[in-house]
Amino acid sequence: MIKEARFYYWGPLLFKTKLDKGDVEALKKLCNEAQLKKIDARKDLVGVIKEELNINKKKYTAITQPYLDAYLVSYKNWYGEKIKQIETGPVWVNFMKKGEFNPPHAHINCDLSSVLYLNIPPGLKKEAQQFKGKGGGPGAINFLICGPQDLFNHYYTFKPEVGDFFIFPWSLTHFVGPFQSSGTRTSIAANFKIKA
Repeated sequence: MIKEARFYYWGPLLFKTKLDKGDVEALKKLCNEAQLKKIDARKDLVGVIKEELNINKKKYTAITQPYLDAYLVSYKNWYGEKIKQIETGPVWVNFMKKGEFNPPHAHINCDLSSVLYLNIPPGLKKEAQQFKGKGGGPGAINFLICGPQDLFNHYYTFKPEVGDFFIFPWSLTHFVGPFQSSGTRTSIAANFKIKA
């Protein structure tokens, strides 16, 4: 008779939460401000996206702070260590349109990366539902920790919804495939430093 069985958390903490509607609207307003200022973020990014713009990190942090605090609790539970805070680094908005994509990449000069979603066009939702192939399909975000191995979970994919907010280690490879429907898939990415 088996007296005890355990399984172990392994690999990176991939944190996901959901923004409330008021915070989504506040961040949309921040992105509209970015469109007026047009501060191009592409020189530091790998995305094949025509409109990637820096946004105000102080305002972004003020809106997202409750979710960052929730991440700190998850960090302690996952890694068994407490950190005091995370400091916001560069923050930018991606206005992804038909045919654009983000190739597999990781972020540098930070400890953590993140992405949150403000708009998923109805046509993209329909296109994603009709996708018949393997993987996440059009507009999905995909996370990889290594190549395929037997009996090893190495890959997670999500069809994002408005308000989804992911935080993950800088080195966790991620990518987004292109889509063919009209409309703009709007996401905000931010990098963070851990303050022990």
